[in-house]
Amino acid sequence: MDNLRISLVQGATLWHDPAGNRAYYGNLVAPLRGLTDLVLLPETFTSGFSNDAIDQAETMDGPTVAWVREQAAKLDAAVCGSVQLRVGDAVFNRLLWATPDGNLRHYDKRHLFRYANEHKRYAAGRERLTVEWKGWRVCPQVCYDLRFPVFSRNRFDVERAGGLDYDLLLYVANWPAPRAYPWKTLLRARAIENLCYVAGLNRVGSDGNGIAYSGDSAVIDFLGHPVSECTDQEVVVTTTLLAEELAAHRERFPAMLDGDAFTIE
Repeated sequence: MDNLRISLVQGATLWHDPAGNRAYYGNLVAPLRGLTDLVLLPETFTSGFSNDAIDQAETMDGPTVAWVREQAAKLDAAVCGSVQLRVGDAVFNRLLWATPDGNLRHYDKRHLFRYANEHKRYAAGRERLTVEWKGWRVCPQVCYDLRFPVFSRNRFDVERAGGLDYDLLLYVANWPAPRAYPWKTLLRARAIENLCYVAGLNRVGSDGNGIAYSGDSAVIDFLGHPVSECTDQEVVVTTTLLAEELAAHRERFPAMLDGDAFTIE
């Protein structure tokens, strides 16, 4: 497993403007070509976090899925972020994971944000996703999932190569500024308890509901230390994750061997 370069694209998502957001984020990521391995875009990056955006939900054959695939090919990197996508009668807050070879995977947000009535209009996902990229095992999740450590638990299996489910845990988010302290704290907790790197990508600016976002995107190492941190400004930051340091920590402090066995229904 080699080092992995990860880019946090912390932008001010436009309200209910999919075409405008594709152009906006396309301009932000364009300079990353050849300089990164993985690009993170925010949760609902084509609309902002809005229950009303359900009326604009695209399908998997729509322009945003095609755009994400196009960006992965242009940048020669994996690209992920979430959008509202309709499947039959249901609409999911769906994280897309695209790679330069044209492969596309997805994860549907499991924990819907009851405080904002997300659970009343969107369908919840059921399955956790783990993908392999550049020798790393990656588990991508969405915003409110951060508050539920059982679902993100890095399970150990002696029969599995490397033992643990994943090496990098991702969160793409629209996490409001009034709850910035829990965001920062929980990113660190997930890294420490799961013996992994964690990357959290949040948006900035204000949305159409007048809600402010302070960014605070970060990459956290396996000890809970920030490797990179963003403030409340539009910014693109690329950080290198060190494979040997992660492996050495797990060998030196193998807490996964003492974890409890359980399953999620």
